[in-house]
Amino acid sequence: MHIHPPKIEYFDLDAKCNTDPKGHLRGVEEFRLTRAGLYMARPVPGHPQLAHFESWLLPAHGLRVTRQSWHPGHERDYDLYVDVVEISSSGSVWKTVDLYLDLIVRTGRSVTVLDTDELLAALERGLIQPERAQWALETTYRAVSGISAHGHDAVRWLASQGTVTTWRRGQDPPVNRHPRPFTG
Repeated sequence: MHIHPPKIEYFDLDAKCNTDPKGHLRGVEEFRLTRAGLYMARPVPGHPQLAHFESWLLPAHGLRVTRQSWHPGHERDYDLYVDVVEISSSGSVWKTVDLYLDLIVRTGRSVTVLDTDELLAALERGLIQPERAQWALETTYRAVSGISAHGHDAVRWLASQGTVTTWRRGQDPPVNRHPRPFTG
């Protein structure tokens, strides 16, 4: 396991770009700012498996909820990938700090927590402060509980909290019809 400091990402609404954690500048097709948060849609040029993704940055929940579109033959057995993140903004620039923990949501079936080992290793090495790690864990527990209580449906749970997430191809992410197992 490679232990790293929390990953930071920037979203510049005016420049219509996204700076990923490795510092690569990516063009954004669409930003949409709502009371709930910031929606972003962008292609993933040059990626052999991933074609496109849409994300909602939801500050009140401490989550980034992502729906990914895969090239044919590379579909995955999940509908949403959820990152536990700190979200801030200054002017037209939004920033996320990824606090290691992720959720895989298989709508109607399950929710799985990933990377607890990374969070604990980062805490042990002093890359994250104890209070931030505690916040990340509490945020994860709250999301897992809410998603599970709503039939393993993250969109429905968020809506019950007053957070409406709309997506390009309709409100709810579709269930993958030809899934490949998630391999990390």
